[in-house]
Amino acid sequence: MVESIGTKAGAVTDRRTVPVDAAAKVAAVRPVASDTPAVQSAAAEIASTQAAQPPVDTERVARIRKAIQDNKFPLSPSTIADRLLALKLDWKSRDAS
Repeated sequence: MVESIGTKAGAVTDRRTVPVDAAAKVAAVRPVASDTPAVQSAAAEIASTQAAQPPVDTERVARIRKAIQDNKFPLSPSTIADRLLALKLDWKSRDAS
């Protein structure tokens, strides 16, 4: 069955506009607490501390290097290939949780 185009019984047909009052004035913007000098100096201190340290876990690198030298590090060519493809294509590998 095809319904007709146009108004239907029971449909609202009154589309009059109603005047609206002006919006209330908004208070002036105050500075946020994070703009205080103490917060800025703490953030700068943390940033400088992090920048001074390398983003590498040197102990873990040393353990992996030793395991490779001792032929105890498990190498799986398929896992390496999967992770390289995932890195290249910005995918998550199957082993990632």
